[in-house]
Amino acid sequence: MLKTNNKKEKSFILRALDAVEKVGNALPNPTTIFIILSALVVVISAICASAGVKVSYEMFDATKKAMVTKEVAAASLLSVEGIRFMVTSVVSNFTGFVALGPVFVIMLGVGVAEGTGFMAAMLRKVAKVTPRKMVTAMVVFLGIMSNVASSTGYVVLVPLGAVLFMSFGRHPIAGLASAFAGVSGGWAANLLIGTNDPVFAGMTMQAANTLDPNYQVLPTSNWYFLVASTFLITIIGTLVTEKIVEPRLGAYTPDEEIIVEDVSGNEKRGMKFAAISELIYLVIMLILVVPQNAILRNPETGAIMKSPFMSGIIFFMMLFFLIPGFFYGIGAKVIKNDKDVIDLMVKAISGLCGYLVLIFFAAQFVAHFNYSNLGTIISVNGASFLQKTGFVGIPLIVSFILVTAFINIFIAVDTAKWAMMAPIFVPMFMRIGLSPELTQMAYRIGDSSTNIIAPLMPFFALVVAFCQKYDKKSGMGTLISTMLPYSIAILIGWIVFFIAWYLIGLPLGPGAPLLYPLM
Repeated sequence: MLKTNNKKEKSFILRALDAVEKVGNALPNPTTIFIILSALVVVISAICASAGVKVSYEMFDATKKAMVTKEVAAASLLSVEGIRFMVTSVVSNFTGFVALGPVFVIMLGVGVAEGTGFMAAMLRKVAKVTPRKMVTAMVVFLGIMSNVASSTGYVVLVPLGAVLFMSFGRHPIAGLASAFAGVSGGWAANLLIGTNDPVFAGMTMQAANTLDPNYQVLPTSNWYFLVASTFLITIIGTLVTEKIVEPRLGAYTPDEEIIVEDVSGNEKRGMKFAAISELIYLVIMLILVVPQNAILRNPETGAIMKSPFMSGIIFFMMLFFLIPGFFYGIGAKVIKNDKDVIDLMVKAISGLCGYLVLIFFAAQFVAHFNYSNLGTIISVNGASFLQKTGFVGIPLIVSFILVTAFINIFIAVDTAKWAMMAPIFVPMFMRIGLSPELTQMAYRIGDSSTNIIAPLMPFFALVVAFCQKYDKKSGMGTLISTMLPYSIAILIGWIVFFIAWYLIGLPLGPGAPLLYPLM
């Protein structure tokens, strides 16, 4: 059974959680927030335009190859031109939203891999063959890796972590907590490019283009740091589980013997089919990319960075999931014909309906915000203020991470928050020399660290239900008190790691620098 240190401490935690829940529940739906923000931008743009609000700043003109002074004034969305813009650009705002296409494409592949049971079978198989000493680290690691398939980790790995720990005579809630820490606390870490990476990159690039129209942010822009962070979060999650959480929980006596089921005969055959198909796919990709004159390299320079391979990375990632998922389905006899494959894709896309509605209104907000020039005005004045106060560099980065971590407790949808914050902070930080990729990664660290203590996070209630299976008295406060050590350790450890990365000057990903050149 779970224990708390004393009654007074527990009551304080519960009172704090009640306050968080009350504030969070009072907030409108994220989609409604974008509608409100769009309306506010319309009104504020008209006020600022009538007041003659404008800013001047210097920028490098690539055509003239010199610094030029540019003046930008607030543009009213209630003017004749503004109203025409709003009514004629609704569809193009949505269809042209950078995050829309990438997430749609990659989900076609993820949907097949997840729908056939390939992802779940792979997680179970790895967990089954893991040595006792490595169980905790493997559960946290698998939780992080499950993020490539969106919510699979919450539904499959979190309950599996509990069962796996119990099969080794350990407390099931410790296993559940370690899996939850990996899945949700490690949301911004992975060895692979997942469904979230192209979404964030698209929003970041759109925000950066308000200052630098030619700036590109690739889905791989944070990949190096994500890979390194995978091992960091695995170590932190393991230490917190074994040194803090599990000793606090004490011993657990199950009502009956628990056995982690291995993959079945059909699933084993499916895994073989998937492994062979993925190996063939990777070999083909290496042939198309590695040789100096390979088809997918830049035809003029032979480089990999600005090449057809990098431009098509979303399609290749879609195939990375689709191919093994498809052949697993054939081997496991889950897929019998083409209709089954299409149905899995349709099911995956149907799960994006809520996201598409959100994106529609987010796209209108971003378009209105850009048209009004309010983003440029705020970023220029904000950057000027930060430079005058000297609040730049590491103190600024750390403060931004902490603010994001706090906001995440109340607004749990990561992409929704970034759609609101990117148009302001990305160009603002660019003006003081921080790259869009760095700003994006700082945001993702803060957002990910407090997921596991955010009661408004969509899957939080599900994890509470998993907890109650092993402790009937557990509730929201119990889960958060269990996960709080993970959140604090991950946040502090990640910030220190990010600072070290920044000081060393390592790139965050392929072609993704830490600093934005100030001409």
